Amino acid sequence: MARKTSAAGRFYPADPGQLDKLVSELIKGAEIDSKAYSDSYSFVSPHAGYAYSGSVAAYAYSVLQEACRKRKIDTLVIIGPNHAGYGEPIAVSLQDWQTPLGLVENDIEFSRMLAHSSSEISDDETAHAYEHSIEVQLPFVQKTAKGTKCVFICMGDQSYYASLMLADAIFKSCELLKRSAVVIASSDFNHYESAAIASEKDMPAIEELLRLDANEFIELIHKNKSSACGHGPIAVAALFAAKNKAKKGVLLKYANSGDITKDYSSVVAYASMAFV
Repeated sequence: MARKTSAAGRFYPADPGQLDKLVSELIKGAEIDSKAYSDSYSFVSPHAGYAYSGSVAAYAYSVLQEACRKRKIDTLVIIGPNHAGYGEPIAVSLQDWQTPLGLVENDIEFSRMLAHSSSEISDDETAHAYEHSIEVQLPFVQKTAKGTKCVFICMGDQSYYASLMLADAIFKSCELLKRSAVVIASSDFNHYESAAIASEKDMPAIEELLRLDANEFIELIHKNKSSACGHGPIAVAALFAAKNKAKKGVLLKYANSGDITKDYSSVVAYASMAFV
C-alpha cells in the first residue's frame, strides 16, 4: 500500500497539470550553473509552501537534475524532521509514496537494511503520516530524477549523535548494496523573527556547513537558539558527504518569506545547499 499525499492542495497544487507546470517553471527560473556542482553527494532543500520556498528549492533540484545527467544515481535518501512528534525517533518508511504526479518507488531493500542496521532506527509509518517535509520534495524529485528510487526517513531525534549514526548507516548500506546514493535534507532555517535576525542566526551556522563541520553546525544552532527545523537531516547530509570525501559545502541560494510577502518583520528563512 502506498502512502497517500497529505500536502497536495496545501503546500503545492493538487492538480497534476498545474503542479507539473509550476515545478518546471521554478526549476527553469533557478539562475545557477548546475554543471559546476554536479558532483554533489548531498543537498539541503526547504519544505515550505511552493509559493514561499519553491524558487529556493529549485536551485538544489537544478543541480540534482544535472547530477543525474552526468552519472548514475541509484537511490535518493530523503530525510526530514518530525514536526508532529508522532512515531519512532528515527523512522524509515517501507511504502511507496503517492503525489499528484504519480508514484515514487521505495528502494525497499535499502530501506529495510537501514531499519535493521541499528536498534535506534525503526521501520515506522506513523511518524510519516502527518509529516509534510519529505512529501514536499517529491514533485521536484519526480521532475529532476524521474524514476529514481527513494528512501524516506523522518528524524524526531536530531541530536548530533543520531545524525552521525544515521549518516554512518546510510554510507555502510550504500557499500553493502553497491548503491550510488544522494542524500536530500529537507529543512527550513530560522522561523518567525525579522529577516535581519534570521540572517544573523543562519549565516554563522551555514558557514560551518561550508566547512563540512556538522558538529559545530549543530552546536551553533543550539547556542544561537535557531529554529532551523531540520538541523539533524542537514547534519546527516554534511556527514554523508564528508564520508564520500566531499571537499566543501556550497550555498546555492538563501532567501526568506519576506521576499514574497514584503513583510520582513517576521519571516521564515530558506536555503538550498550542495555538498560537493
